[in-house]
Amino acid sequence: MKQKIASLSTTAFLLAMVLAPQARAQVSIDFPTNFAGFSSQDVKVTIENVIRIIIGFLGILVVLAILFGGFKMMISRGDADEMGKGRQIVVAGAIGLLIVLAAYAISTFVVNSLQTAV
Repeated sequence: MKQKIASLSTTAFLLAMVLAPQARAQVSIDFPTNFAGFSSQDVKVTIENVIRIIIGFLGILVVLAILFGGFKMMISRGDADEMGKGRQIVVAGAIGLLIVLAAYAISTFVVNSLQTAV
């Protein structure tokens, strides 16, 4: 088993070394001015973009937590304690998902209210 893992990792490393020169990636130290809408636009739109990025990242984390809890339940092999831990993670992820969705709704409402007010 260890030999298979070692040979697979060696093959992956050599493949990466062969394909790396073909990628011709350009490295730039300049920060792009239009990253996430950070160009010369209104501050309210920039704040809205930042909030959406943060909430999107939190949503991804919540979905990963639910998947991890489900995986933990699947590999519990019938052990009630492990099944309970997995269920707790899934329930916590579902509650987190509700919180993230509520935060998205509240932030969208506040940002839209600010845009129409000013």
